[in-house]
Amino acid sequence: MTYQAFYRVYRPQSFREMSGQVHIKRTLQNALLANKTTHAYLFSGPRGTGKTSTARIFAKTLNCEHAPTSEPCNECATCKSITEGSHPDIIEFDAASNSRVEEMRDVIEKVHFTPANARFKVYIIDEVHMLSTSAFNALLKTLEEPPAHVVFVLATTEPHKLPATIISRCQRFDFKRFSSIDILERLKVVLEDIDLPFEEQALKVITQAAAGGMRDALSLLDQVVSFSKDVVKVEDALFVTGSVSQDVFYELTLAIQQKDVAKVLVLLEQLVADGKEPLRLTEDLITFFRDLLLLQTGGDLSELLELVTMEDKFIQLAQQFSADTLYGFIDTLSQTQQEMRFSHHTKIYLETALLKITQFTSSPVATVGVNPALEEKVVTLERLVQQLTEQLANGNPVQQEKQAPRQRAKTPNGFKPQTGRIYEVLKGATKEDIQKIKSAWAQGLNQMQKSQAALLAEAEPVAASSSAFVLKFKYDIHCQMVAENQSLLTMFTQTLAAQIGTVYEVLCIPESSWLELRENFIRDNGLNTKSSEQVQEEAQPFIDDAQPIASQDPLIVEAEALFGKDFVEVIEE
Repeated sequence: MTYQAFYRVYRPQSFREMSGQVHIKRTLQNALLANKTTHAYLFSGPRGTGKTSTARIFAKTLNCEHAPTSEPCNECATCKSITEGSHPDIIEFDAASNSRVEEMRDVIEKVHFTPANARFKVYIIDEVHMLSTSAFNALLKTLEEPPAHVVFVLATTEPHKLPATIISRCQRFDFKRFSSIDILERLKVVLEDIDLPFEEQALKVITQAAAGGMRDALSLLDQVVSFSKDVVKVEDALFVTGSVSQDVFYELTLAIQQKDVAKVLVLLEQLVADGKEPLRLTEDLITFFRDLLLLQTGGDLSELLELVTMEDKFIQLAQQFSADTLYGFIDTLSQTQQEMRFSHHTKIYLETALLKITQFTSSPVATVGVNPALEEKVVTLERLVQQLTEQLANGNPVQQEKQAPRQRAKTPNGFKPQTGRIYEVLKGATKEDIQKIKSAWAQGLNQMQKSQAALLAEAEPVAASSSAFVLKFKYDIHCQMVAENQSLLTMFTQTLAAQIGTVYEVLCIPESSWLELRENFIRDNGLNTKSSEQVQEEAQPFIDDAQPIASQDPLIVEAEALFGKDFVEVIEE
């Protein structure tokens, strides 16, 4: 005989052999024993969860020569012919390849014929959601009032695509994804049956990759067995499924805990270079941090662990993070995972997420000391609050100094630039920093999505210090949209950092506000403009073309006042 895949050889042939789906097995078995089966059933659920297999077992049990019974005997002629797929009264209809109304009418015409040699004629319509509207309409009346000897079993992975009139005429059973324990036990049965040794961690890798589908798990096991020689090893399972070893995740998490940004990025680059998909890596990282949370409970939860084993190094690693920190990691990666589905630059999103959780993580085991100056301020505030409370109790009004509130300059659309922070950047601005930003600007925009690059197309970096740069926008609305999109700013700064090696903070400001702020800064710091040739010789502060007023000749100042600085050229001899 030709070789058959595991998912075909080990397809369950009775309710007893089925894994999981207890609620469905019990309901169907009770109905079979009591002869209370109905005329139409709807089996819905994800792929590989046993819908078609259950329909065949139900058809066998319904027509078994020992009926009514809760299990098919698999020994009578009827059961054997149904198992072999040769029984004339069990009709399997693939709606995906027979979706037209003509095929459905052919089925309906034969419904009224009595069964050839069985109690019931059972129609199993797979992928029923693929039927056309006219085919559904043709089936509708027959499905509502079929002959007494006919049972319909409709199977689908997308029940929301079925008309409500079809669903209302069926008993609906929702199949759930298999648990990791159910899949693991089934894989063990298969390997023990073929007498092949295995490492349990290898089966866990396959289980995690199957994502709750038994057919997917058996197909992956088939591949791993073919790839392996004498023993199913973890390395073989990782290679076939494209998963990542727990030791790599251990090194990556340890680098995050130590805030070693360089090592985190190097490990990620190696994984991507090895062909690992960033989206799959993100999902695996979420599972790894989830396992660390389980290890923190201290209980025996080894059966629930998917990527981590109960080793001392993983238990110690889990204790180095607080539960809130791990929850934060999972939330950040989950949000990143959603954003990655709509982007072609998934690697940049994952790099950004890893940098974020690396830079903002805090070790729970470190003892935070109290700042004496901060403690003194708290004591002073408490004393002041007590004095004010006593004054109010004695009926003395509290004297308040009226101060004009300082407000940021608003743009016409209500956006407030961070003028104080921009002033700090201008004080430490250098020519070298702004040139580094401008040299990487065009390439950084090319790596962005078109919709994101369009927001930055009319923007220009105008000043930069060692840790931040000022971004001037031609249009106020673009300035506000970029400033309020933190994920866009983070991703763009990481794109620039990959080229110039420095992560800068971005401070957005509209062009009108920038001109006013720049003029005020020049006046407040005793600076004036000069020619671009002189700028190259100046040290900081570097703000466009500013220089100290004292360094200019009074004659030059007078000439610029009469003719304008654009028409005055200074030549030094």
